[in-house]
Order: sequence, then C-alpha cells, then structure tokens
Amino acid sequence: MTHSPNPLLHRRLSGQAEVAPDRLAIAMADDTLTYAEAEADANRLAHLLRQLGTVDGDRVALVCPKSPATIVAMLACLKTGALYVPIDTATPPARIALILRAVEARAIFSVPEAVQLLDALAAEGVVDATTPIISLTADEIVGDTVRSVASRTEWSALDPSPVDVAVGDDHAAHVLFTSGSTGVPKGVVITHANVATFVDWAVRYFRIGPDDRLSGHTPFHFDLSTLDIYGTITSGASLHLVPPQTSIVPQKMAAFIRDTALTQWFSVPSVLSYLAKFDTVAEGDFPELRRVLWCGEVLPVPTLIHWMQRLPHVQFTNLYGPTEATIASSYYTVPECPRSESEQVPIGVACDGEELVVLDGGVEAEPKATGEIYIGGVGLSPGYWRDPDKTASVFVADPRPGRDGERLYRTGDLGWRDEDGVVHFIGRADTQVKTRGYRVELGEIEVALDSIEALRESAVVGVPSEGFEGTAICCAFVSGEGELGPADIRSELSKKVPTYMIPSRWQSFDALPRNANGKVDRPHLRQMFEQQAR
Repeated sequence: MTHSPNPLLHRRLSGQAEVAPDRLAIAMADDTLTYAEAEADANRLAHLLRQLGTVDGDRVALVCPKSPATIVAMLACLKTGALYVPIDTATPPARIALILRAVEARAIFSVPEAVQLLDALAAEGVVDATTPIISLTADEIVGDTVRSVASRTEWSALDPSPVDVAVGDDHAAHVLFTSGSTGVPKGVVITHANVATFVDWAVRYFRIGPDDRLSGHTPFHFDLSTLDIYGTITSGASLHLVPPQTSIVPQKMAAFIRDTALTQWFSVPSVLSYLAKFDTVAEGDFPELRRVLWCGEVLPVPTLIHWMQRLPHVQFTNLYGPTEATIASSYYTVPECPRSESEQVPIGVACDGEELVVLDGGVEAEPKATGEIYIGGVGLSPGYWRDPDKTASVFVADPRPGRDGERLYRTGDLGWRDEDGVVHFIGRADTQVKTRGYRVELGEIEVALDSIEALRESAVVGVPSEGFEGTAICCAFVSGEGELGPADIRSELSKKVPTYMIPSRWQSFDALPRNANGKVDRPHLRQMFEQQAR
C-alpha cells in the first residue's frame, strides 16, 4: 500500500505521482486523469493562481460542477496555501453572494455552463472585472458582464513543475458552508490535520489500497466527498465520480456500480433507500464491492436488511459525525444482518483520535441513560468562518474534571451509551416534541413508517399548533405501488406506535424535497405544513 503519512493533503497527490504516475487517479465517464496528469495540472493551476496574486491564506471559490478538473483545482489551491470554497452551482445566486461576500474570494474556478450564474453574481455585486475567473474547460467563459482570464487551453501550457507553499498541518484547507438557522450560511473551517487524521484512520480501518475503486457520489460542497477524494489520493486508489444524471435514475446508479467495478460505496442513506425501493440490487450483485458506508442520517433498518440479504460478501459500516467534526467521528460495522426491522443500528465507537461523550447536565451520563452527544478530539474544526459568537455557542469548554483547555462540539443529538461503550443515537434534541401531553421523538415515528413496505419514503416534522396538541405531528410521504393514502398509512402505523404518535397532518409527494446535500429538507417541510395550517 502506498499510504503516505504526510499531513498536508496536496503532498499526498505529489507522492502518488512519484510512485505510480500512470495509475488512474480520477474518472468521470471518459474524462480521466492519471496521478501524474493530476499532479501536473494542479501545478499549472497553482502557478496561474500565484501569477494572479493568490497568496497563503487567500480564499478561492469553486463555482463549478463535479469533475476531475474540479478536484485538480482544489489541490492547486492547497499548493498555494489558499483555502478552497466549494459552491453548489444549483444554489440561488443570492445565497452564493452571501458566501462569496463572507470569504472575499480572491479568484473563482468555473465552467462556461455556469456563465449565467456568474453574470447573476455580478449583478449581486460580488463578481466584477477585477475578480479573476479561470475556466476549467477548453472554452472561455464569456458572459454579459464576466469573462475568464484563462481557459484550460491556455493554462495547460503553463509550467508543470511543483508548487508547494510551506504551511503547517493546522493550516486551513477549505471552508464548507452549511445551512444556518438564521438563514445566513455558516462556513465551517477545516484544516489539513482535521482531514488527514480521519482519512488516515479510514484507510487503515477499511484497508483501502491501490486496487480499490471508490465512489464519488456526494457533491463537493458536502463533507462526505472529502473522504472520497483524499481517501483515494492517500491510498493510491482510483476515484469514480458519479455523474449527476446517473444519480437521479436508480437503475443507472446500480449499473454504474457494476460497470465501474466499485469496491467501496459511500453516500447518504437516502441513496441506499432509493436503490432498495426500486429493487435495483440483485442477489449476489456487485461482486467486486467490498464495503458500503453511509453517513449523514439514520439508515432505515428495512433498507439495511434489503442490502445485506442480497450482498452477503459486503461489509456495512455506519459512520456518524457533523461537518464541524470533519467527515465522521464514530463508526459501527454491522456484524450480521438484523433479524428484525425494529432493531436499531448504533453509531458505534469513536474513530482514532476522536471522542464521543454523552453528557447530562454537564456530567457524563450513566450507561443506558439518555444525554446529549458531544464530540472531542482531533477532528474538531477551529470554528465558523469569522463568526466567534456562533463558534463559542457550540464549541464549548469540556466540563469534565481534568479537561482544562479542551473543547467539545455540542451536536444537538440525543443518545445513550451501552455497557460495552457503544453509543446509540436517539434523535435530534430539537426533534423531540411535546404533543397531546406526551413527549415524542419524531425519529421513532419515522422508524415505524420505514417498516411499512408499501411506503417508498417518509419524513416527520413537528409544527406549532393552536389546538390541544401543542405541537402537530406532520408526515410527508411518497407511496409505492398501489397509491397508499393517509388512512391506509394511519391504519398500518397504529399497529406499531401509540395513538398519540400518529401524525395529524399528511402530504403526499412524488419525491420528498431535499437540500443540496441530498438530505430530506425538513425546514422546507415544516414551513409547508405551517403555511397549510394558516
């Protein structure tokens, strides 16, 4: 295994280019790069950034879709000491403007297909003639008010010799923007060391090596992609990016896993549910696949059973952790196929260098006692970009004796630890509602709904009610074949949960609304149900 312990992420690419220059590094359909090609292109772009005045600590925005060239652009930023800021091109211009204003982007990588978006950003006043825009394709970017300073045809003629600004491993590598409760995106600062420590653990634990072919399903502004990218570069494996048009068709996604002979799949759970609901996974399918990993939400146990029964040769691992703690902080590899759909999959034990703490009133909760989950250790972000108040509100001093000077991240999740030290997730602290005099965990209702075979998908939210309920429980659902209605679902659900836990409001969807990270957009659902009640 060509595993490199270098804590600086871009130097891992340089190391692979030296030992295995002709090995495939990144592929997306016919667009492929070897390690030597990726290294040379990253150096060329780094030289260009330096020529344009980019210095150590500057921020560079990536306003471009998923592609091998986008990854090269990320590494070019790191080579100059700059921080890259991945931005979803489907995001409304007004929201992107908030991000660009916050980070004061020194330059922008983009593509001609995003020219209307760039013009819209110019109209928002965050892009002007002084903002260098670099095209990652052979074509120039020419809009009404924006124009690229260089295209791939031009920058590919630049010097491919190494660029490597000396920075420490605590230097910020990128800023990932997540939704903010106030409507203003919050930027999570992630360092080289944050990423390197988790990736090194993952490469060791999952035994990722040069013969591995990893999936690249999640978008680059979502932190799960960080493992895809740097797990590949660290181990000398190859990364196979899932085209966006493939992701929306379950049959195409299953064919992609087969055709690329993936050995590792990593995504949010809803993707696995999507493939299972359309029955795209056959018995003994994906013979080369060795590992399935998921993170970001609870994977419904019926979905897990579906996959494990069909793929007995695959290892299934649940990863848990927020963006603020870098990719994931704990893991649980499922030892055997669950025997019952009512079983729960734990979030497990801490990864190397991390710590999962269950606190109740600032004191460690006893085994089996519910508390709030806090995370400590090497994965913790330095905090939110230029927002000390928000940082201080969730990155708190460790209250335990003998922990002076140490920080914990307050997740807002509830859980409990069993006698073996394994942590079990209950749900969000803010998804526990009081309704009809009872305290109800909405996640428990979702688990029960997941076990209804004729339901394709569901999500439960609570909204304030002026009636006796206190909080109205609302269910958004997608029915499978047979067009299940609320009365049918209520009937099935009443066999699984008490009457007070049955939703009082229902809404059918062709597909549940999702945010940019592929998670169910619960704030949107809450807003929708609130508006319906007016």
